Amino acid sequence: MTAATKVSPTFLKHAKALLLEEKGRLELELDKLGKNRGEEDATFPDYGDKEDENAAEVAEYAANLSLEQDLEKALRDVIGALARIEKGTYGVCKYCKKPIEERRLTARPTSSACVDCKKAITQEV
Repeated sequence: MTAATKVSPTFLKHAKALLLEEKGRLELELDKLGKNRGEEDATFPDYGDKEDENAAEVAEYAANLSLEQDLEKALRDVIGALARIEKGTYGVCKYCKKPIEERRLTARPTSSACVDCKKAITQEV
């Protein structure tokens, strides 16, 4: 076990590899949407000037924008988890400072909160 975290070094190594792989996948997906790093929004499609083509452009843009926002949030979560690994705080709840169970981290490697704190925040019973 490492000093700051309560996860085993083997688990930590495995989690880091998974997070790096996920980071690459998310960046690729964002690139496929036509979003270049530093741009505000996804690229607006151009199907033509007819009314039905314009409607299709707007519909695709709206869908891509929502997907882009989800992908960006997931990427931020992954980058945050990788930063916690580097700082030695991965696997420690950011609220109560208690260890996060490896079982939870296996299910959600980007998790920064233990189950109890997450339930309290989302007001689950």
